[in-house]
Amino acid sequence: MTTAPLPIKLAVVIGRFQPWHNGHAGLLRQALASAPRVAVVIGSAHRARSAKNPFTFDERVTMISTSLPDAERARVSFIAVRDYFDDDRWSAHVQQAVEALVDEGAEIALVGHFKDDSSYYLNHFPQWQLVEAPREGLTDATALRRVLFEAGHSGPALDALAGEVPPAVLQYLKAWSLLPYCAQLAEEHAVIAQTIAAWACTPYPSIFTTVDAVVQTAGHVLLIRRGAAPGKGLWALPGGYLEPRERLLQGALRELTEETGLPLLPSTLEEALAGVRVFGHPDRSQRGRTITHAHHFDLRLDHLPEVKGADDAAEAKWVPIAQLKDMEDQLYDDHFHILDTFLHMTGDR
Repeated sequence: MTTAPLPIKLAVVIGRFQPWHNGHAGLLRQALASAPRVAVVIGSAHRARSAKNPFTFDERVTMISTSLPDAERARVSFIAVRDYFDDDRWSAHVQQAVEALVDEGAEIALVGHFKDDSSYYLNHFPQWQLVEAPREGLTDATALRRVLFEAGHSGPALDALAGEVPPAVLQYLKAWSLLPYCAQLAEEHAVIAQTIAAWACTPYPSIFTTVDAVVQTAGHVLLIRRGAAPGKGLWALPGGYLEPRERLLQGALRELTEETGLPLLPSTLEEALAGVRVFGHPDRSQRGRTITHAHHFDLRLDHLPEVKGADDAAEAKWVPIAQLKDMEDQLYDDHFHILDTFLHMTGDR
């Protein structure tokens, strides 16, 4: 005798939804048809605005909510998940947050479709029933962002998206495009596009090597404010591209000195080196595949050496480590993750 499958109590839809479009809406309709309750897991929830992640968690919740009838909206819960740049940590936190919404042992379904390499996350939840939904249209969020940033920030120009996003989302995007964020991110989008185009003629996909410096002392860490796009105005670690004949440590010390003017001898910094970690997640940088070697220096001083932003840095500043957890949405690329790796701010490792 076969046992009838348990009824699905909760259906899950996972994505970044930058922005929410008709393909996403189709997944949500399938989820609503599959279970009485739905969890929409929104990734990159705490990242700083960028050309790749222009909308905050709250803005994406608003886009999704306004495109739903009231009765369906009441059945949907939203879960914010940060980028961990570690698949196992990320999936563990998604699982924990989702399963907190239902009784232990309740049947959960994951709704999605395998469109390309970005759909690999669907394989991270074998404990949930997978409901494969057909892909609706050829809509791609990357293409929609391209229209958003290349349309000249004109509401009427965005009418080209009318068949790609729900009507309520189109009106939201038209209003959002008039905000100062859009013009700044359009500039960033253009800079990144130029960078990618400049390397497009290479016979193989380009992989870049960078170095970063995590310098701590007296309960503070040294950060710089980026002076140009991408990430203009965001806080970041001192760092940059490795030069052809440099050793990794030499490159990290050079970038640190150039961007902050930290008045310490190289020998002093070498003695303070506490560790080196490699960060190479494929999605850590908008500019292309970029692998960085982060050097952690613990100066163990009882004072803060004088620093001043220079070169690519508009500002250099000693920031209390206790404040970093509240700065996640002000940090460039994956630099919050790098800082958390060395300084353990979140306490969820």
